[in-house]
Amino acid sequence: MAEIEPVADKATSYFYALLFIQHPDLRALFPAAMDTQRDRLFRALLTAAQHADDSATLTTYLSRLGRGHRKYGTLPEHYPAVGECLIAALSRFAPATWNGHTEAAWVRVYTAISQIMIDAAAEDERHSPAWWQAEIVTHELRTPDIAVVTVRPDQPYPFVAGQYTNLETPWWPRVWRPYSFSAAPRPDGLLSFHVKAVPAGWVSGALVHRARPGDVLRLGPPTGSMIVDHSTDNGLLCLGGGTGIAPIKALVEDVAEHGRCRPVEVFYGARQAGDLYDIDTMLQLQRAHNWLSVRPVVSDGPTRGLSGQLPAIVRQYGPWTAYDAYLSGPPGMIRSGVDTLKGIGIPSHRIRHDTIDGLMAPTPG
Repeated sequence: MAEIEPVADKATSYFYALLFIQHPDLRALFPAAMDTQRDRLFRALLTAAQHADDSATLTTYLSRLGRGHRKYGTLPEHYPAVGECLIAALSRFAPATWNGHTEAAWVRVYTAISQIMIDAAAEDERHSPAWWQAEIVTHELRTPDIAVVTVRPDQPYPFVAGQYTNLETPWWPRVWRPYSFSAAPRPDGLLSFHVKAVPAGWVSGALVHRARPGDVLRLGPPTGSMIVDHSTDNGLLCLGGGTGIAPIKALVEDVAEHGRCRPVEVFYGARQAGDLYDIDTMLQLQRAHNWLSVRPVVSDGPTRGLSGQLPAIVRQYGPWTAYDAYLSGPPGMIRSGVDTLKGIGIPSHRIRHDTIDGLMAPTPG
């Protein structure tokens, strides 16, 4: 691994070139433009290999990956081809450490990796489609670059408040991006997402500026572990930055539906007051539930609320020893938020946030 790291980009490029030359049929599983996800598969394999001795964590991670790969059209027979090209790339770019023993170890690890993913996909196929078609029924522009998109899936879509899915638009085939559900499951089956158009964001830009009611998206399976533990009476400390308020709102609705009146403290952060696009909804929820407190936090510019960085503001309140923490927002906010919460005494197992591409990393990709 140490030998590969400095030349990881070259090894990745070689891996994909070899894969597409030797197995051209697999090219159709990947997006036309590879620049945003060209290294995801390669790095996921390397990450899994690094955690080969942690079977519980590895199985959880790979099972999710295997289920998620169904939406790309991945089949069991594709795994050997990927394994062959992976080993060829590693042997080419790690000549100093590569030998028969190393190759045998990688073969064992990759065999175990692929079998976990294949088994998870097969089990998932028994009760769930690879993807859902979902028609946009409303498209509400909240700010010039933030939209609330509500869709109707073509069949029941089971999920839990706090989870997320991956979306594919008709304008960028095979390019999937993660978005959290912004509401708890509804009786009418509709699903809503908060989308911010980011620079050079193909999917987000299309969803905000191009999508209209009647357009049809594809949804991958629900995933994520940022869900409420209803077996405890602990309070919820929620940090939502930007569109990260979407799953926080879903968690609040989930607590309300269970009717246990647990204290929920929400800190809703944004750069400027005008970026608090969902503050009216959150304050309406606060008026409806006396166990809910919502505090807007603005880091730059004037505000009638709290002023400063979200994690630093949270430190001023509390104590939080009887709370479970939930974080959703930009990667930097997640990192600093986790550090702050640990620093004020909340143990790691009670700090919940989702990772998109990493195994144990504290940032959602």
